[in-house]
Amino acid sequence: MKTRIDLSAQVAEFMGALAPDPRKRLRKALRALERGEGDTKPLQGKLLSYTRLRSAQYRVIYREGLEQGVRVIKCLFAEKRDFVYEMFERMRLDDLTKD
Repeated sequence: MKTRIDLSAQVAEFMGALAPDPRKRLRKALRALERGEGDTKPLQGKLLSYTRLRSAQYRVIYREGLEQGVRVIKCLFAEKRDFVYEMFERMRLDDLTKD
C-alpha cells in the first residue's frame, strides 16, 4: 500500500532548525516510518490515539489514517524527548478548548 508522510508546520520548522546530522537522522527515521519500519510506540492516557516515532533524543508524534486508499501518516509535533509529551498534550487541550 502506498504511504504518504505529511509534516505539520511545527514539525517542518523543528526539523529545519536542527543541525545537519540530527536532521539527517530524523529524515531517515521518517523514511523508515513510511516503509512501516522504525522505533514506534502507541501513546497512552490522554494521547491514546497517537503514536510516537523515536529518533535519538527526538520524538515525533503522529497519527495514521487512510485517504482515498493511501495510508497517510500525519506528523503533528516534534521536540526533544524531555518536552514532547507534555507540550503536545497541552497543545491538543488548548485546541479542544477553543471550540
